[in-house]
Amino acid sequence: MRDIFADIFAQQQAANPMEAARRAMRPQLRRRFYARSQVGEHQDGYAVLLDGKPVRTPARRPLVAPVRALAQTLADEWEAQRETIDPAKMPLTRLANSIIDGVSAQGEAVRAEIAKYLSADLILYRAASPETLRARQERHWNPVLDWARTALGARFVLTEGVMHTAQPEAAIAAACAAIPQDPWRLGALHAATTLTGSALIALALSGRAISLDEAWTAAHVDEDFQMEQWGRDQLALEHRAFRFAEMEAAARVLALLSA
Repeated sequence: MRDIFADIFAQQQAANPMEAARRAMRPQLRRRFYARSQVGEHQDGYAVLLDGKPVRTPARRPLVAPVRALAQTLADEWEAQRETIDPAKMPLTRLANSIIDGVSAQGEAVRAEIAKYLSADLILYRAASPETLRARQERHWNPVLDWARTALGARFVLTEGVMHTAQPEAAIAAACAAIPQDPWRLGALHAATTLTGSALIALALSGRAISLDEAWTAAHVDEDFQMEQWGRDQLALEHRAFRFAEMEAAARVLALLSA
């Protein structure tokens, strides 16, 4: 059963978030096959167990977290599954699978991808108008830049519009120095970066300079402004809700590893 379920996770993680959500709504979910979840000691940390047997990732590796609190949170996610097992409602397990199967073996590539965001980060590009949008960008984005300057020593250049502006190499290097080597922190940071479109927002969240809600609001300043002007896009909001669950999982990993 556990091998079958690993295949289910592999299929859903290969799909885009909305398709994964649609699949989860179809009557194809596996029935819960275990009585209880728990945490057990493992040579690499703490393993998530189902009826005493280890959960496996899609690549058949044991689902093992570096600290007990994180493993317990993963076990709680499994325990929360009722009659059926719904991977779409298990964002922390999906993130853990990605870290164990992917990030652990490709750390440098993941760090390089985060660095690419820093060279053209979302919060560096400001609207020339209207003034209400510009003011909102300043309110939510400037604290992140102030933190990067004081905490990381990274001084980035702002620009108006969407034309690419080269950033100082010293600023990028200073921010890159804050990208963690540890695969769990790195994987969570990468997830937060791709979900917000900003490595600086993700780094500020990791550095506890901003809260999860502040990070999520900052990431959607432009989108929220457009919805206020033209009306709510229900499909976009559904997509955002799915992505926020992913963001919560990333923030949870960062918080538990910093506790």
